Amino acid sequence: MGGKRTKNDGVYAAICMVLLFSPLVLSQSSQIPADKSKVNSWFSSVIKPVNQRSGTIDPDVAKAEANPKIIKVRKSGGGDFNTITKAVESVPRGNSKRVIISIGSGTYKEKITVPRDKPFITFLGDPKSMPTLTFDGTARQYGTVDSATLITLSSYFVGAYLNIVNSSPMPSGNPGAQAVALRVSGDRSAFYNCKMVGFQDTVCDDRGNHFFKDCNIKGTVDFIFGSGTSLYLGTEIFIENDPRLTVITAQARESSSEKTGYSFVHGKITGAAKGTFLGRAWKSSPRVVYSYTDMSKVVVPSGWSSEMQPERAKTVFYGEYKCTGEGAKLNKRVVFVKKLTDNEAKPFLSLDYIGATKWLLPPPKI
Repeated sequence: MGGKRTKNDGVYAAICMVLLFSPLVLSQSSQIPADKSKVNSWFSSVIKPVNQRSGTIDPDVAKAEANPKIIKVRKSGGGDFNTITKAVESVPRGNSKRVIISIGSGTYKEKITVPRDKPFITFLGDPKSMPTLTFDGTARQYGTVDSATLITLSSYFVGAYLNIVNSSPMPSGNPGAQAVALRVSGDRSAFYNCKMVGFQDTVCDDRGNHFFKDCNIKGTVDFIFGSGTSLYLGTEIFIENDPRLTVITAQARESSSEKTGYSFVHGKITGAAKGTFLGRAWKSSPRVVYSYTDMSKVVVPSGWSSEMQPERAKTVFYGEYKCTGEGAKLNKRVVFVKKLTDNEAKPFLSLDYIGATKWLLPPPKI
């Protein structure tokens, strides 16, 4: 895991301090239903279009969504641009209104960055023929976090109906072979019905508040990692086989006073691997919770790893709540996993965990 690091700056650190010491107030309507069949209707009733959220949504979001601009990217012509990069470059710095970049079907071999000074950008694919964004960058070439096919640095980014792929081969133990598909580093970002594909380090859930719904993530080692504060709802995780080691999360919280952490709710864990860890203590105080998750036998009976550092067993926050499946049996779990009570699980079963009722919108339509 050496070589992974997340960047920081003074402005972001100040924002985090404000969030850290703000109390988390849970509203009843923001609580995710225990019944998976009711999740979509609940979500639609809470996360309504912006014109139905007067007085409850961030004013900057309301203003941005008032008159969205649509840019069409079509690989074979007929759009405004034939590459996604050109479309992003056309958005002015300091952008303050929603720009929907409609991406036609096909494969786009590009290394794409959405700059920090271009908020309110949406990448919207065709749900019937999802476009593929692919590149083969590796840590050896770019550094781990900058190897990503898609890097989103700006706030209020939305991705929907996209295949995001790092096409580099599976690392075989050679230094620098890890390769990121998606790095999300902007605050208040959401992904709907996206597929992220890689091996080691598929998703760099870097920093900020993030929401993933109905996504599919494939990888082998530490393939969801970073310091994000993120809610994964209805997300399927597939672990590719790697005889050396397979681990889903390497969340990077370094102190119990930090707000960051990953909450997985109503997801599914499958794959071709054996003996997969749900998470390992890459940093001293990672926080990861799985709730209502269907875990197949790919999950190792012990469940979690303290990275062979006994002191980290005292500082991790690893929790499970009402999970199902052969891999969810708790009788052989490590002693430091938290078998959460209803009250303990409640904060991780709420949109308020990421402050979503103030900024999250439904998947875009055009």
